Amino acid sequence: MSTATVSRSDPGFPWLIIASGCLITALTFGPRSAMGFFQLPMLADTGWSRADFGLAMAIQNLMWGLGQPLFGALADKKGTWRVLALSAVLYATGLAMMAAPQSIWFLHAGGGVLVGLGVASGSFGIILAAFARNVTADQRSLAFGMGTAAGSAGMFLFAPISQSLIDSFGWSDALLVMSAMMLIVPVLAVPLRGNSSSGTQKQTDIDQTIAEALREAFGHQSYLLLTAGFFVCGFQVAFITAHFPAYIGDIGIDARYAVIGIALIGFFNIIGSLASGVIGQKYSKPIFLALIYIGRSIAVTAFLLLPQTATSVIIFSAVMGILWLSTVPPTNALVAIMFGTRYLGMLGGIVFLSHQIGSFLGVWLGGYLYDIFGTYDPVWWLGVALGLFAAAVHWPIKEQPVPRPALTAAE
Repeated sequence: MSTATVSRSDPGFPWLIIASGCLITALTFGPRSAMGFFQLPMLADTGWSRADFGLAMAIQNLMWGLGQPLFGALADKKGTWRVLALSAVLYATGLAMMAAPQSIWFLHAGGGVLVGLGVASGSFGIILAAFARNVTADQRSLAFGMGTAAGSAGMFLFAPISQSLIDSFGWSDALLVMSAMMLIVPVLAVPLRGNSSSGTQKQTDIDQTIAEALREAFGHQSYLLLTAGFFVCGFQVAFITAHFPAYIGDIGIDARYAVIGIALIGFFNIIGSLASGVIGQKYSKPIFLALIYIGRSIAVTAFLLLPQTATSVIIFSAVMGILWLSTVPPTNALVAIMFGTRYLGMLGGIVFLSHQIGSFLGVWLGGYLYDIFGTYDPVWWLGVALGLFAAAVHWPIKEQPVPRPALTAAE
């Protein structure tokens, strides 16, 4: 492992890069967060079961997770723009295939595999790694918060947009419209050109190979704990995204409150993500993450045990929105603190793979256990228990760079 001294500059805030990345995260996060609105009309036309739809969404989340470290490493080496252009093609093709109801394989291959890979190559991990190369350490948490908030804005905007498109054109044509929207991404991605060797914060304090970076990360206890804890985030949010609209109908509440609920999660998540970026810059990120997971468990417990009304749906959605993706800025910032930004796309992607394995299980178990028990309650309570587990594993994480004796000796 050889050492290298890196020259760091202290530029102004790169607003064009941040704005472009934020628009892309809104576009890539919006349609996949609105998939729950397509479940009931699609199943009514095709005769497929909730388990069938749940499996497709579970595959989507798994492909997102599996693809994230691979696309992250590719962006680190070959450049962010190329990976984002690929994302547009994969995402648009997947949504177009999902719109074709001839076979359930179109749903699983299009809505599952291709959309999942499209999100993986165009989501937070890719964008935030590009941000990290162009902002200082003092600006990093805020920039991550802005990028995450933009994804939340996409969720907020696409909830009413998708429902309006479904009402006006039907679910199939609505998917085709969203497919066409994805083709804007390569144009928006032009300011994000460059790889890990470019940007104002040229990477890092140490020159490593990919193999060396992986060995270092997997030998670091705090990184492993962070990876284990992020599994829970994926389980919780993916289950709610995919099944909350159907759950609202099951408990006898007017379907319009599902749209309101998902939109509120997206809106309050904008606030939560921005606040998370500011809080994470000033206070302990591991303890902050533990408190977020405890807060989620309390919110779900209260929602299940108290009378469930339209008002409680609104309150629950607002509270969960504050806590929704507020985990992302401190999680990614911790990876950058531990290892620098040279392989942030890849190492952050591995943490996110754990998130998406949790997402796969949350979405799939939601549909599978519903078909067995006729209720989503077992998965809700499992999410509560996992939230407490996540709080426990985040508490001992150390917010400091990984020890590098070779670098110390060289200095």
